[in-house]
Amino acid sequence: MVSAGTGGNSSTIGRYIRYGGHIAQGCELCVADPENSVFYEAFASGRSDITGQCGSRIEGIGRPRVEPSFNPAVIDRMVRVPDAASFAALRYLERHLGRRCGGSTGTNLIATLSLVSEMQKAGEKGSVVTLLCDGGHRYIDTYFNPAWIASHGLILRVAQRYEFL
Repeated sequence: MVSAGTGGNSSTIGRYIRYGGHIAQGCELCVADPENSVFYEAFASGRSDITGQCGSRIEGIGRPRVEPSFNPAVIDRMVRVPDAASFAALRYLERHLGRRCGGSTGTNLIATLSLVSEMQKAGEKGSVVTLLCDGGHRYIDTYFNPAWIASHGLILRVAQRYEFL
């Protein structure tokens, strides 16, 4: 599980999985894309001319246009993640890891939990790997600021406990 980034990050990982023969070992690439990003739609439609109205609130990932580096042919699956869920995940990580992470890490976590939940419901076994890809110190005035969250019309609901089978 990796976030879309600029499109090149996820595509490079997808090429490595394929050209390194890891696909034969059952390795697949799932890419997390935040709301307002066009990569998910480009992947689903196969079109590279899609443009959005605005960029993503998750700094560093997601784009309002399809970047030339994005290659959907090397991606197996994509998950769209709402920004509010990404920001709620940051608070969860802070409570449970004792450190602040950035928005792309929150996006990765939500997509990873979604994928793991689907696997459990289907009785599938396997490993899911993701990254803590950014620190949260630079987001104190935004993602960790309740006034900023409210000014963007977001409501965060953080579950006190997650249950896994």
